Amino acid sequence: MELEIYKKDGLASGEKIDLPEKVFSIEPNDHAIYQAVRSTMINKRQGNASTKNRSAVRGGGRKPWRQKGRGVARAGTIRSPIWVGGGRVFGPLPRDLKMKLPKKMKLLAKKSALTYKALQNEIKIIEDFELEAAKTKEMFFILKNIELDSTKVLLVTPSTNETILKAGRNIPNLTIRSAGDLNTYDILNCQVMLVQKSALDKIKEVCKV
Repeated sequence: MELEIYKKDGLASGEKIDLPEKVFSIEPNDHAIYQAVRSTMINKRQGNASTKNRSAVRGGGRKPWRQKGRGVARAGTIRSPIWVGGGRVFGPLPRDLKMKLPKKMKLLAKKSALTYKALQNEIKIIEDFELEAAKTKEMFFILKNIELDSTKVLLVTPSTNETILKAGRNIPNLTIRSAGDLNTYDILNCQVMLVQKSALDKIKEVCKV
């Protein structure tokens, strides 16, 4: 697939670039995509919900009243789960929710997501650009020039660029990722992928093409 390369002023540069078929034109695997997105969402969870059972709640060390003779139900502790202020039965405890995927499945999922983006014409290539200062206004004007200011955009840079990151972090519909940090969830969670020209080579390298 051949795509036009745009300049940051929104005009076509007159240059075109081919998307590598082994990355952007494979047979998509929906199950691999599902597993990759699921693992990303699960790994965002902290797993630190915590409750106290009857042995962890403070107090309740003494039997509240004698076993017999009061005409009420027997009780061994005021921290019983059926008492107000008592422990909780089977409550959540801190746990590790990490989910790991095989490298080949992660790679297949990423290629499948990129293929879907290419098939739906949701990829735009922009020339490499630098910002003089980390100003949100400058980044917004670039998006506006390319008519993506009201679109959910994923900007892919060849490497981590602090100036671009700081300039774009206050734009609510813009996500910025370096090609090395690109994941399946980010690719699917945008309407348009705006890829810097040299980031394509890095994507090919990451996808082992």
